[in-house]
Amino acid sequence: MHNFKELKVWKAGIEICKTIFMITKNFPSEERYGLVSQMNRSAVSIPSNIAEGCGRKSNKELHQFLNIALGSSFELETQTILAKEFNYITSERCDDICSLIIEIQKMIHGLQKSLNA
Repeated sequence: MHNFKELKVWKAGIEICKTIFMITKNFPSEERYGLVSQMNRSAVSIPSNIAEGCGRKSNKELHQFLNIALGSSFELETQTILAKEFNYITSERCDDICSLIIEIQKMIHGLQKSLNA
């Protein structure tokens, strides 16, 4: 079992989540149950699955939950690009968010590699 609150990757997931919730507040109201909901759920899924995996008994189970968090990060990256395409966010904002997402993807992958060592 790992203490998820001490992991940099979990903390980065929390920061991405806060960022996504802040930007989606400004999306059109008709997106409340569409892209806003999808982006918020994907963002929440990243640190949530990291935490859940840390609560499991084996590194194999943690690895599985890290895979789910990684998948959610790719969903969120796609949804962020869509938000830019729909002109809900600027290209610069999209690039900033995608950079954060790519960084957490690298961190998740690094943690997975360390579990296999």
